[in-house]
Amino acid sequence: MTTTGHDSLQTRRSLEVGGRTYEYYSIRAAEEAGLGDMSRLPFSLKVLLENLLRHEDGRSVTTDDINALAGWLKAKKADREITYRPARVLMQDFTGVPAVVDLAAMRDAMVKLGGDPNKINPLAQCDLVIDHSVMVDKFGSASAFRENVELEMERNEERYAFLRWGQKAFNNFRVVPPGTGICHQVNLEYLAQTVWTTKDQNGKDIAYPDTLVGTDSHTTMINGLAVLGWGVGGIEAEAVMLGQPISMLIPEVVGFRLDGKLKEGTTTTDLVLTVTQMLREHGVVGKFVEFYGPGLDQLSLADRATISNMAPEYGATCGFFPIDRETIDFLSFTARNPERVALVESYAKAQGMWRDSETPDPEFTSTLSLDVSTVEPSLAGPKRPQDRVLLSKASSEFVSALPSLAVETTNWTNECRLKALIIA
Repeated sequence: MTTTGHDSLQTRRSLEVGGRTYEYYSIRAAEEAGLGDMSRLPFSLKVLLENLLRHEDGRSVTTDDINALAGWLKAKKADREITYRPARVLMQDFTGVPAVVDLAAMRDAMVKLGGDPNKINPLAQCDLVIDHSVMVDKFGSASAFRENVELEMERNEERYAFLRWGQKAFNNFRVVPPGTGICHQVNLEYLAQTVWTTKDQNGKDIAYPDTLVGTDSHTTMINGLAVLGWGVGGIEAEAVMLGQPISMLIPEVVGFRLDGKLKEGTTTTDLVLTVTQMLREHGVVGKFVEFYGPGLDQLSLADRATISNMAPEYGATCGFFPIDRETIDFLSFTARNPERVALVESYAKAQGMWRDSETPDPEFTSTLSLDVSTVEPSLAGPKRPQDRVLLSKASSEFVSALPSLAVETTNWTNECRLKALIIA
């Protein structure tokens, strides 16, 4: 159940999809109420704007906050701090287990105070994916996967029994068992819905953009599915889980225009390394990056997710792709509920969050552009994943980099020897 705000601009509207009625907070209604034309606002900021409309309460979110975000279009930036409430939290096991321990401790404290321990629950949907601690003991055989999962369960029986208890005991808390996949893959293929729904205080279905924070820097991968999300620390994620908003400055948004398509012989990796190099040179730390242009029609969802996944390497808060036909096709391909797929398309079009060839380009703080057909085969490295070496120059670059790498290796070896002597 979600608690909604005052809605002083009277933006709440109804949307019927497949014979079912959803309530939503309409950006177009806010425009008519005096907010002004938001059609050229970046799609990622439309997500933030809807979040403010839905949570306006006169305290943590005011009409001044809403007007400040709407006024972003004038200067393409804003100095105002807002509170943002993501729909859900994604945790991996290293940070998720302590969060469940904290919840269990709070229930114990509630019992000691004479209260009802069942009132202690996550207020935001929380998914814990067990992947970071998983070990590989067997490989190269048809039975390797089964044997690894069996060993994993045996080795961590106590921990997994505790998490299983947590999943049964707490509302809004799910655990994805080991052997399912990495948290970003699970999020992309199973958990994310692009448009989220919950019931309000009166039992009515509320539809709104799927958003999240995750306890892994590469949570940004989900932006490829038009889900606004980024990585945070465990304490911040737990605060969101317990209903606390994130305080953030309204960000600058860098637009990255893509044209054309990859030529034969080049891969998504080549494209990602090129995009990352360009964005690092431009400078996008603390900013949103949003991709636009006709080149998006040539990118599969997997390509988009790979580009979004590299946001920590190019330094941005996120690398966002808007909802379009490819988003819908991917949701259908990964067996999302057909009703949800239909809702995503209808909601996006009703909110002005749908992109196609007729959609006017949003306005951005600054822009970059790339003709994808000019991308050349590349390698990452030699030291950092965001570095790029043209495949045609790999031999000469290797010869150039080898001496410095040899010196660094020697220094590291000597340092290890010195530490060993000190310990001995």
